[in-house]
Amino acid sequence: MTDAVLPRNPMRDAMIESQIRVADVTELDILRAFRQTPRELFVPTSKKALAYADRNIETDEGRIMLAPRDLAKLVQAADIEATDVVLDIACGRGYSTAILAQLADTVVGLESTDEAVDRATELLVDIDISNAAIVKGDLKSGATEHGPFNVIFVNGALPVVHQPWFSQLADGGRLVCIIQNGPVGHATVFRKSGEAVGERVVFDSNASFLPGFEPKPAFTF
Repeated sequence: MTDAVLPRNPMRDAMIESQIRVADVTELDILRAFRQTPRELFVPTSKKALAYADRNIETDEGRIMLAPRDLAKLVQAADIEATDVVLDIACGRGYSTAILAQLADTVVGLESTDEAVDRATELLVDIDISNAAIVKGDLKSGATEHGPFNVIFVNGALPVVHQPWFSQLADGGRLVCIIQNGPVGHATVFRKSGEAVGERVVFDSNASFLPGFEPKPAFTF
C-alpha cells in the first residue's frame, strides 16, 4: 500500500502531527504506516466520527482500537525490523495488523471467532495488505504453529503476561503489552534472551482488560 494508492487524508495528518509526533514517535516508517492506513475503515459505522480522536475505541465486544498515541508508542517500542515475524493478539478488526504489516515481513493476527477473522481479513484485503493473515484460535494459546515470533503485540491490558506466550518468542524477541494492576497501566516491553526475559516500562497507558485475562478478585475477610 502506498500514498499513490491511498490519497493523503487531512484528519489522518492532523492525528499524526498532534498526537503521535508530539509523543516522541519519530521513526519515519511508523509515521508513514499511520499516514497510509485509513483508521476510519476499522471502526463501527456509529463510531466513525471518533476514528481520529485521542482515545481508545471499543470496536466490538471485548476488543479495542488503542488510541493513536499509545499504539504508535507501543509499535516504536517493539523495535520492529523488516525481516520480523509478528503475532498480533486480539487484533480485532485488523487496524493494528495493518500498521504492523507495513513494518514487518509477516504478521499473524489472532482472533477467537470466525466472524472476527472474516471481517478483519476483508478489511486488510480492501487496503491491499498482502503480508498478513488473520487466524482463529484461543488467545491464551497464541499461534504456536506460525511461530516463533520476533514480536508479540497484545491489544489490551493484562494484570500479568501470560507465560506460555514467551515460549513462542524467538531468541531476542519482544513482547509488548499494557500491564495494569491499579489505576494506571504501564506499557511494557519484555525481551527474551536465551531462557531469561527482561522487562522495561516505556510509558503510562490505560486500556480495558482482555476478556479472560482480567485480574482475579482479591480475597478479603
